[in-house]
Amino acid sequence: MAHDGPVATTEAIVLNDLLALTKAAVAPVEALLLRAKDVVREKVQNPDNGKVDAALLEREQTAAHGLAWVATYVEALRQMQGWAERLDAKGRFGEVEQLLHQIAFGEYLWQLYGGIPMSQGEIVRPQDLGLSQDDQRVMMIPEVMTLTQNGNSQSARMRLVELMRERTADITYGATGLDDELEMIREQFRRFSKEKVEPFAHDWHLKDELIPMEIIDDLAEMGVFGLTIPEEHGGLGLSKASMVVVSEELSRGYIGVGSLGTRSEIAAELILCGGTDEQKVKWLPGLASGEILPTAVFTEPNTGSDLGSLRTKAVKIGEDWILSGNKTWITHAARTHVMTVLARSVSGTDDYKGLSMFLAEKTPGTDPEPFVNEGLSGGEIEVLGYRGMKEYTVNFDDFQVKGENLLGGEEGQGFKQLMQTFESARIQTAARAIGVAQSALDAGLQYGEDRKQFGKPLISFPRVASKLAMMAVEIMVARQLTYFSAREKDNDRRCDLEAGMAKLLGARVAWAAADNALQIHGGNGFALEYGISRILCDARILNIFEGAAEIQAQVIARRLLS
Repeated sequence: MAHDGPVATTEAIVLNDLLALTKAAVAPVEALLLRAKDVVREKVQNPDNGKVDAALLEREQTAAHGLAWVATYVEALRQMQGWAERLDAKGRFGEVEQLLHQIAFGEYLWQLYGGIPMSQGEIVRPQDLGLSQDDQRVMMIPEVMTLTQNGNSQSARMRLVELMRERTADITYGATGLDDELEMIREQFRRFSKEKVEPFAHDWHLKDELIPMEIIDDLAEMGVFGLTIPEEHGGLGLSKASMVVVSEELSRGYIGVGSLGTRSEIAAELILCGGTDEQKVKWLPGLASGEILPTAVFTEPNTGSDLGSLRTKAVKIGEDWILSGNKTWITHAARTHVMTVLARSVSGTDDYKGLSMFLAEKTPGTDPEPFVNEGLSGGEIEVLGYRGMKEYTVNFDDFQVKGENLLGGEEGQGFKQLMQTFESARIQTAARAIGVAQSALDAGLQYGEDRKQFGKPLISFPRVASKLAMMAVEIMVARQLTYFSAREKDNDRRCDLEAGMAKLLGARVAWAAADNALQIHGGNGFALEYGISRILCDARILNIFEGAAEIQAQVIARRLLS
């Protein structure tokens, strides 16, 4: 039942029909999004053919990217509403879940009206998209006013943290809405992470060491590398949703461990979608078992996200291919067995149409000697965080690749083949972001309890508690958006838009959580001995890899406007 006017207190929102309030708030923000799309489309479309004009899109980048963020927020609220209604139907919409829900709606509705932070120094406001005050009046209904006035209050945040302190055994600080099988998987990998990853991760980071092979062997035995590979190819044949849960919990222990499966996921998806039957038989069982460790070799020094401009060349000599060129930011390049290499094989091309994908076999190297094959060289790139697999430059100097290892046996399909993997890769990256954010919340919550100031624990102070509350809220928002994209993928529906939104929001949430958790630590957070210093460095990469936040927003905007 809709309310006639604002409710006086936060407690009244919880006790009254919160779900009716939030359900009523969804339609106005959907209407705002439709209006925003129309307004931005007018700015960027070619007047002659009505299509999006690349030059105009670049000129109106702030408006276009703002539209991507508005759409992400609207989808996030939709998914939070769906999550809440499903829990309510099962009788599991308890006080923690209600507080998470009302705070999320209270905050995100206000930001949709007043400005969304795209990054720390970039607030995109409705007028930046070209929206007027009249356009925003669609949100001025009693339910939205109630939620914005009372949803994200200090009393609501303090109560949420009070409940979190009472429920330290709650793995996710609120019901996720997933089924029992997926939660059993979560518990299994949470136990593994707490026992074999968390106690050692900071030492690996400080010493800039590769993750021990024992950990990789354990993950292989648990089926991590073949999680979503079909059973007929030696994998477990589980859902993308299971991959999300596993990635969350492993990344919660250490993002490096949570990312080990990413390369296998990308390689397997490339072969499943674009490989020949012979390539599937040759590569997939080994990838699934962990006997074959892959690395993705796409980025070049002067291209970054502009993959269509790649210059690494592949020339066919007899039956085989010869690779020449330079790659950079290649994760886990040293001790892997195969490289998925994107190179230009079609002569006379200078765009994505001339690119082909190769399954380039190599001999695993070591930390002191990363590259041992003839025609292959490179070196380590020293980085702030995300250290457990290390980053490398890779140089191809007439490096030989077997003719049978051209993916799909057809030239010029490399870019298309790579695009087919982006949905899964971005869903998995969003999951890693949730894990890193959760580890920041864990660290901040524990330090807030342990550290005493002025005769009481830090967590008793409202601004400390509020930081922790907002971490929990935004983690659940990003989680539901990520689970939604995984469900879409599992149901064979196109989900590049949803996956991109999940990655865009998840990366921002992880960085905010890490930054705020370090702030709670005060000066100690700046000391290398505290784990939060590593978590902060690890969180920072999430806004860059698998598509920088700006590129991600651009991709989302193009899809919305096409």
